Amino acid sequence: MKLVRWFAPALPVVLTAAAALIAPTGAVATPAVNVDSDVLSQSTVDGIDYVTRRITIAPGGSTGWHYHDGRVFALVREGTLTRTMADCKDVVDPAGTPITEDIGPGHPHNGRNLGPVPVVLWVVYIQPTGIPLSVSVPDAAGCPI
Repeated sequence: MKLVRWFAPALPVVLTAAAALIAPTGAVATPAVNVDSDVLSQSTVDGIDYVTRRITIAPGGSTGWHYHDGRVFALVREGTLTRTMADCKDVVDPAGTPITEDIGPGHPHNGRNLGPVPVVLWVVYIQPTGIPLSVSVPDAAGCPI
């Protein structure tokens, strides 16, 4: 009987969590394909994470549709990156191009390597501690994946 009294207040939370696990989500995020990344440096100062990564996208690969909740600055070191934005317009960034990403869920995009050589990016993330570097989202309707 004591177990029932302890468990009863938690029952709505348990049922809500269970429903979330079995409920259909409708849209599914697009996964990255043929992408590797290495953390080059990482530090936290006053609740802000500073992360530098080298991201390599093999020919035919893509980052998958995503957005960033923090500041992102990048440099295309090798190859040509094609970024497809939410309006399905492509932005082509050849080697040497600096990139600044817009922040938030209103700015999803997909980075693709349509060329014959790997795309190598150096990317700096500046964001509050604990948030993910990117958030995966479903592909924009009618846009290339």
